[in-house]
Amino acid sequence: MKKFILSLAVCLCAAFAANAQDWAIGGRVGSGLQAQAELGLTSNTYLEGRLGMGWANLNANLNADFTALHNWNVCTMDWTPSAGQWFFDAGCGVTVGGAAHYAYVGVAGCAKLGIKFNSAPVKLSIDWTPSFGPGISYGKGWSDAWFHDWGMANLGISAVYCF
Repeated sequence: MKKFILSLAVCLCAAFAANAQDWAIGGRVGSGLQAQAELGLTSNTYLEGRLGMGWANLNANLNADFTALHNWNVCTMDWTPSAGQWFFDAGCGVTVGGAAHYAYVGVAGCAKLGIKFNSAPVKLSIDWTPSFGPGISYGKGWSDAWFHDWGMANLGISAVYCF
């Protein structure tokens, strides 16, 4: 599991280094604490990667968490034109994570509402990123799997600096 997460992180870093024209880095806090990076693909699509720790799990213990998403800009709104442009993004991807004797993996969705400010190259947003998949406990000679219902509680606030 650790090698898989590390490999995904290295691939994302390579993608950001290859196309350093339209990307953003920052952080996300909520159901976890994560570093966040975004790579613009077209004018209305981008890849988003999150790596950090989460506590939305069975015993509220800290565990490693990695999420990769492909997001689309669904619409933009001019609610406050002097402050910035509001946006609504949606996307899908995958999330994996775990700790000692516990792991989860799932398909993830994303719904994000935010604002890109005019006065600074910063985007501030709130998002809901539910994941649908199994949670697995394991040990010496035993294992148990169930629907990872805590994956539905993945809420967060993010701030990224746009380059």
